[in-house]
Amino acid sequence: MTYVVALLASMGGFLFGWDTGQIADLLVMKDFTQRFAQYPQPDGTVEWNSWIQGLVVSLLSAGGIVGAVLGAPLTDKIGRRRAISIGCLIFTVGLIVQIASQYSWVQMMIGRLVVGISIGWLSSAVPVYQSETVPRQVRGALVGSYQLLITLGILLSYCACYGTRNYTGSSQWRIPIGIGFAWGIILGVGILFCPESPRWLAKQGQFDQARKVLATMRGVDESNKFVLTEFYEIKQEIAEEMNMKKLGWIDCFRLEHKALYRTLMGILLQMGQQLTGANYFFYYGATIFKPVQIFVDPEKNSYVAQIILGAVNVFTTFPGLYALDRFGRRACLGVGAIWMIIWLIVFATAGVLGGEWVNGEYEITSKSIAILMICSACFFILGFASTWGPGVWSSIAENAVPELRAKQMALATASNWTWNFLLAFFTSPITNDIQFYYGYVFVGCCLGSFLLVYFFLYETANLDLEAIQAMYEDNSLKPWKSAKWTPPGYESRTSIKHDVENNAEVIDSMENTDVKPAPVP
Repeated sequence: MTYVVALLASMGGFLFGWDTGQIADLLVMKDFTQRFAQYPQPDGTVEWNSWIQGLVVSLLSAGGIVGAVLGAPLTDKIGRRRAISIGCLIFTVGLIVQIASQYSWVQMMIGRLVVGISIGWLSSAVPVYQSETVPRQVRGALVGSYQLLITLGILLSYCACYGTRNYTGSSQWRIPIGIGFAWGIILGVGILFCPESPRWLAKQGQFDQARKVLATMRGVDESNKFVLTEFYEIKQEIAEEMNMKKLGWIDCFRLEHKALYRTLMGILLQMGQQLTGANYFFYYGATIFKPVQIFVDPEKNSYVAQIILGAVNVFTTFPGLYALDRFGRRACLGVGAIWMIIWLIVFATAGVLGGEWVNGEYEITSKSIAILMICSACFFILGFASTWGPGVWSSIAENAVPELRAKQMALATASNWTWNFLLAFFTSPITNDIQFYYGYVFVGCCLGSFLLVYFFLYETANLDLEAIQAMYEDNSLKPWKSAKWTPPGYESRTSIKHDVENNAEVIDSMENTDVKPAPVP
């Protein structure tokens, strides 16, 4: 049950990936370009204005900013499941606007804006739902499955566009967009048959239902000692929250419980994820690899290179989900940053030194250089997909203050979308001017991200959310030493020291704790 619920919820990531991946190929499709590009050429074709191209790509991200902020309060008010379902409804509206577009790039842009609102909404609600629902032993991997489904959505959208690339007329691009209806319906309807977050249920005073969900998600009886322990911890946490004043957005920036610190970490980690440069390849990969001459057909170069990167992205995410829990968040993110730096340097250097201008177009004419660039891009994606891809989503969900989790997640996700927008909007005009020198910009960003992780990120692997809160209350603990910290009552992070069954006082106090429903915000 745990895996089914986590993976279904992760379909929110699949929707994100599907729309992220398809735009790269839509931009080079003949019918799409003829309808929406702006610069007529003497031979009758039409070319993109780089700024308009940037707008069409980036408005998805602008909508994501709005959706991430708007979705947070509704997620707290009506529950995680219903908020996710509403996000899917908005998604389908955006698809309708895109498919109905005829010749106006503005209408296509508005459709992507609406889809972006839904994706931002889901990217705020889904990780919160997953982190509050799945057992801590597999929380990192299953919350990271959100990123896995993003990668799968990207790959399958590449394949769909490859399959329709030779179609005539608008079916060339309308079919890939229209397939998105199926994914939105699967998530929007399916999530309503899943259990609600036990923490949200307990906060509404539905304690029996919360305990039942805890047991169901763990596949054990409600009297199981681990279920009882976690249920008791949830009740304690809610009781403490009720004794506190009502918290608002401003409380995300206060010093109590290191709220400001944890808010900034979420914002900066999401910024770092975007500035690795991964979306440079995902959004503009078809355009980037157009000068890379491997096949005689230049269009085939673009599509095949994208599919290769998409496949690497999917299959290297799997070891990343394992590594996050096995080696910890800090180690994975730190090593991943160094790995990406190495291959970005190789990619950018090959592009700068191996290219030349041919008839006004910058081309990589050496086949060996072209192969080196694709291989280095694949190794870069390997590093991203196995570390910063899933690792950031796990880390920000776990590091949030419990009573501010939805708001801090919304701010972090808004940061992701803000930098996503800036990257998508400015990449086209920048690469027109400096070509592959752009890769060196991401080298510097990855170095900054490495320093952020080493000096400021606390290790949360294999800790439940209450233990993470206790870790942050330890003011003497430094982030680079946090991997060795263990909560009271544990011999290590993977084993429980005390036996709940022999601690009747804890169970009795749990059953006698008088907690009334919290008011709906």
